[in-house]
Amino acid sequence: MGLSGNSQHVKVAKNAPVFSNSVYVGSDKIYNDHPLQEGEFYTPILQGAYPDPAITRKGEDYYMVHSSFAIFPGVPIFHSKDLVNWTQIGHVLDRTSQLKVHDTGISAGVYAPAIKYNANNDTFYMITTQFAGGFGNMVVKTKDPLKGWSDPHKLKFDGIDPSLFFDDNGKAYVVHNDAPDKGQELYQGHRVIKIWDYDLEKDQVVAGTDKIIVNGGVDLSKKPIWIEAPHIYKKNGRYYLMCAEGGTGGWHSEVIFVSDNPRGPYTPAPNNPILSQRYLSPNRANKVDWAGHADLVEGPDGKYYGVFLGIRPNEMGRVNIGRETFILPVDWSGEFPVFTNGLVPMEPKLKMPAGVKNKTGQEGFFPNGNFTFTDNFTSDKLDYRWVGLRGPREAFVATTKKGLQINPLPVNIKEVKPTSTLFHRQQHNSFTYTITLDFKPASEKELAGITLLQSEKFNYVYGLTRKDKDLYLVLERTEKGVSRIIASTKIEVKKPIQLRVKADGDNYQFSYATNGTDFVKVGETVSGDILSTNVAGGFTGAMIGLYATSANDAHPQKLIQ
Repeated sequence: MGLSGNSQHVKVAKNAPVFSNSVYVGSDKIYNDHPLQEGEFYTPILQGAYPDPAITRKGEDYYMVHSSFAIFPGVPIFHSKDLVNWTQIGHVLDRTSQLKVHDTGISAGVYAPAIKYNANNDTFYMITTQFAGGFGNMVVKTKDPLKGWSDPHKLKFDGIDPSLFFDDNGKAYVVHNDAPDKGQELYQGHRVIKIWDYDLEKDQVVAGTDKIIVNGGVDLSKKPIWIEAPHIYKKNGRYYLMCAEGGTGGWHSEVIFVSDNPRGPYTPAPNNPILSQRYLSPNRANKVDWAGHADLVEGPDGKYYGVFLGIRPNEMGRVNIGRETFILPVDWSGEFPVFTNGLVPMEPKLKMPAGVKNKTGQEGFFPNGNFTFTDNFTSDKLDYRWVGLRGPREAFVATTKKGLQINPLPVNIKEVKPTSTLFHRQQHNSFTYTITLDFKPASEKELAGITLLQSEKFNYVYGLTRKDKDLYLVLERTEKGVSRIIASTKIEVKKPIQLRVKADGDNYQFSYATNGTDFVKVGETVSGDILSTNVAGGFTGAMIGLYATSANDAHPQKLIQ
């Protein structure tokens, strides 16, 4: 979708800021210390906040989706032929008729999508829970993921994390996480897995067919918490139910059950969990943690693989880049699948599947490791990595010969409304991000620049604004919704300026250049604490945003030393 014609129905401010020469450079030590050798690739395969991966296969084509919460468009979808090289082909929920997150906090919206291909009717299904817009559990479908998805069918059941299963005989089922029956809850975090028959003609669960197939988890006597993210697989005539257990934090894991019938009864494997990092030394090097929320698929080499979420905390143990998508081979030579090396400290590199060449970062394939993402905004179609928050990018963005113009909405980054901010995910613990800004604010109500955002209540704003006749760069820190200016500096702006943020783990430093080369620091180094889920809570990772507003409240002031 081209963006150049948007200004026709949006009244663009005369002095709307123009952003150009966007350069993001990742520089994590782990990748410098572990360069790829021939026949290797990196995991995570998708760095940054791409949590809750789900995967499906049709012939030689693999499709993978992820949670997106209140990001717009929602549910990023990736395609691969080999499970190593991935291309983002768009978003499943890219229309306001499918995604109504305009009035919700960043960690509401779309949770845990599951994608399944039904060979019986040659149709792809994406089922998810949308905590917004009156949707709840919903499903969309398509014959071709490259050609867009239907409007949602609302589903008549409660709970979260729904997943479809299509049996060889044409029957369909939904499994999902739910609360125990009323009065049956035994402890905090006690959940159940339910199954329903699913009517493919009506795209609805069949009333009265719901049945609890897992109560609590593998062993109810041990009070397992948050059994969720269920998927059913069929192998050698038997039905395998795989779930996450332990909650998406330090106790996260993946467990598996088996049955001779899709509706159970299900028996847990004797060797659960089949994936977890929870039993390991907290002080291990290059720590990957929280592994779980997995999905299995047969690879092009006939072997099984599992995608799952994990985190790579910074040196302070904080999670700024969010929950990322990892992959491991799965050994399913015995009765139950087991993630290869899924219970020992995870390594950053894996061996390539036989016959596959690593093309990540080339030919349009998603980059990983330490990479540079440069965008001059000269294409009429935005890179899919750029996303909005709560509302469509097309409402405020236009491409011009000089770069990307953002028409400022009268909305502040702290408001729970669609903002005029174009984001991409922070994908490294250490990175440098530089943008060129052409902007002359007309009043103190106007600001344009960079925001680093964990949520509407936890963020940094670094931008250019006006006070009386002078222009200032201000740096504002918002924690628990309370904002304070931590630095401001008066600057002369005769031509476009460069703004930069450099992160080295927990240390973030802001600077600017008026001559293209000499960067001047604004304020002291600040902590990235508020950009972590440890401090901010929620389910998202930090995002870097190009931000413009005509409702600015970050005003320069004399700082008390």
